[in-house]
Order: sequence, then structure tokens, then C-alpha cells
Amino acid sequence: MAEDAPNAAAEGGQPAPPEGSADAAPSATAGAKAAEALLPSLSIWPPSQRTRDAVVRRLVQTLAAPSVLSQRYGAVPESEAERAAAAVEAEAFAAASKSAAAESPASIEEGIEVLQAYSKEVSRRLLELAKTRSAAATVPAEGSAQEAEDSSATSPAAEEAAVKEET
Repeated sequence: MAEDAPNAAAEGGQPAPPEGSADAAPSATAGAKAAEALLPSLSIWPPSQRTRDAVVRRLVQTLAAPSVLSQRYGAVPESEAERAAAAVEAEAFAAASKSAAAESPASIEEGIEVLQAYSKEVSRRLLELAKTRSAAATVPAEGSAQEAEDSSATSPAAEEAAVKEET
């Protein structure tokens, strides 16, 4: 055993405890049974409230802080972003829950599919929100630009009419 200790130290490990000792590792079958016992309690869907809150916080960051989305469609004030993010997450959760209720995810794979659908729904709704908010913000600006063009277009015509009346 003295010869094993230097080899174990050189390999960065410790010598294995004797088979009869309390430090002996459980057998592979015991580990597999323990893993099987944990698997049924593992639930992918529905996500915990903590996870849902984290999704909302991330959506707020995406809308309010500099991001690809906020750079393209404009940043949202944080108070408005919080309300919008909570609504987007709740709507996506409801849509995914509705599909999950119809399917009743019995396996982890089915739960993962529902979670993916939830994620896609959150992304789709967030993009729709950003686009509609951006479009709503640009319509008044375009309308006022059109009004400015119309008023500038009528001004020279009015001036021309005034000049013709003088002559």
C-alpha cells in the first residue's frame, strides 16, 4: 500500500479506501437507482415562479437597456418596460399552458417541447411589442413631416396667388 500512495499522489488522487470501509463509494447500480428516483420529481414544465420572474427581468433589460432590439426599435422607459414585459410573459405562459394542458406533458421531452414553445412565444410577442411601439412612435413623426410638407407646399402657392393678384 505504501507503493500505491506515491502513484496516487502523482496522479492527483487519493488511494481508494478498502472495500469494507464506510468511505467506499456506492455501487453504480445504487447511483442509477438514486438517479431514477430523482427523475420523476424533475419537472420541466411549468417553470417555477423564480424562473418566470427571471424571464420578466431579462425582458425589461432587453426593452429598456441598450440591446439589439432597443437599438433597432427604440428603448422603452423602464416603468413601461416592466408592465409590458410582465404582460408579454403572462400571455406567453398562458398560451404555452393551454397547449400543455391539451397534451399533458408526461415526459421530460414533452416538457422541454412545451418550454421551447413558451420561449418562442415570449420572443414572438416581445418582437411584436417592439415593432408596434416603434410604428406608433413613427406615425406621428411621419404625420407631422407630411403636414410640414403640405404647409410648405401651400405657402409658395399662396404667395404666387398673392403676387398674381397684385399684378
